[in-house]
Amino acid sequence: MMVESKLFVGLRSTRKTSAPPRESTGPQCQWDCCEKTGTHRAPVGRDAEGLYLLFCTEHVKEYNRGYNYATDLSSPNTARYQREAAAGGRKTWGTPVKQSTHVPVPSTAPSGSARALNARMTTAQRLTQPVGSPVRKLKGLEARALETLGLPANSTPHEIQSRYKQKLKMHHPDANGGSRASEEALRASIEAHKILKLNGFC
Repeated sequence: MMVESKLFVGLRSTRKTSAPPRESTGPQCQWDCCEKTGTHRAPVGRDAEGLYLLFCTEHVKEYNRGYNYATDLSSPNTARYQREAAAGGRKTWGTPVKQSTHVPVPSTAPSGSARALNARMTTAQRLTQPVGSPVRKLKGLEARALETLGLPANSTPHEIQSRYKQKLKMHHPDANGGSRASEEALRASIEAHKILKLNGFC
């Protein structure tokens, strides 16, 4: 078949001519005197945890080469960027780590708030509360754990630790000749102490 044939007359290339690559838009690289776009995030470090700087590909490599989480261990040039970002002299992006905003509920708070506060208190804190303030009601597991150790509900952390040590000595295999009944009691004492510790009693 000849190229001049009528079959080839209507054929045209459907491929579009490639457009020149578009420049990426975004914040400028934060390296001194760099005009490129900052497309790569670089962490500031311990002094400004959760914040980061923006650099171009070339400068993020340079920054990372000298980076250490602790500013004083970074290379001098990288450390300068970290210090400036932490002090606020250089713009950063990201969300800083949230600090605790817990405010204690005053004693004149409504009963619902007082109950919520009391639920977060340890035994030691409850015992130092003034007389007449609400006392935390024991949960089922907590009450059984105290009962297993043979202690009242208002036991102090010192009393709980002391009784736990007594139980360990009493039910230890060396003290009872390896009795199976004592082995079960030892396991129960350990579990009871674990429950009380997890719930802030000791």
